[in-house]
Amino acid sequence: MNTKIKWGILGTAKIATAQVIPAMQKGKYSEISAIASRNIIKCREVAKNLNIPTAYGSYEELLADKDISAIYIPLPNHLHVEWSIKCMEAGKHVLCEKPLALNTKDIRKIIEVRDRTGMKLSEAFMVRSHPQWLKAKEIVSEGTIGKLKSIQGFFSYFNRDTDNIRNNPEYGGGSIWDIGCYPINTSRFLFNEEPTRVVALIENDPDFKVDRLASAILDFPSGQAVFTSATQLSPYQRMNLFGTKKHLEIEIPFNSPTEETTRIFLNESVTRDENREIVEIETCDQYTHQGDNFSLAILNNTAVPVPLEDSLLNTAVISALFRSAESGKWEDVIS
Repeated sequence: MNTKIKWGILGTAKIATAQVIPAMQKGKYSEISAIASRNIIKCREVAKNLNIPTAYGSYEELLADKDISAIYIPLPNHLHVEWSIKCMEAGKHVLCEKPLALNTKDIRKIIEVRDRTGMKLSEAFMVRSHPQWLKAKEIVSEGTIGKLKSIQGFFSYFNRDTDNIRNNPEYGGGSIWDIGCYPINTSRFLFNEEPTRVVALIENDPDFKVDRLASAILDFPSGQAVFTSATQLSPYQRMNLFGTKKHLEIEIPFNSPTEETTRIFLNESVTRDENREIVEIETCDQYTHQGDNFSLAILNNTAVPVPLEDSLLNTAVISALFRSAESGKWEDVIS
């Protein structure tokens, strides 16, 4: 039995060429065999630089390659639904960058295609494969911090590039779709339940018409999650979990480093840093883990890291946040 899944890359986006492809090439169960772009000259250059055997000048050629079992999609947000469906219809498993879709209706459509074709599809929330998040989940589940009651998150960077697709509303730009989705997803993961209602305050960029600053409260049956996401603030990220006994802090929750350890801090009270317990997580690349976990799901015919049902629920929360920002009221989460 072949122990590696042959992957094709649909597009030459920076996240693919700079992060995901090099990471997956280090994987035990993933092999990058081909890449496709509508610009064959650029595609051949990328393939040469990254030692990818085959370069295609169209997405359709990649989908027709019978040796390819799985496709990674790093295309702009508004193209995710179309090409995820086309890949599955072509008999390919799919790992698609987040957000998978910009509404729940489209995710239901993708679920229908998945069920009909029998292909696997996962939204690329790479953090769900990182050992630091799996450890945080374990600590919470074991009751080490007591009963989890409150989560606070922050994720920001600065970007006013007029040509950047994250500043284009037609492409699903803005802070919530790009980075606010992470504290939403991880809060749901840690509480192990769904928020029933949400409220949000959003500041839109007057030129780009996308949310550049968003703050939200998610009301879970067991507690609350509060987060802020921003695309025009100084870069920062942190997640704090508050239980009835202890406080857990994830130092670099989302863009975790690949050349050094990540750390989880445990505190019992408001004390100086030297009194906290530090849990160090071995150096790793979360994109390598993500690729291998998906490849293993294919090889063993097991569940993918982030199933479509999870994507449906995460998108329902985001949709409710935008409704709340418009109405100025609490909005129910409808999946």
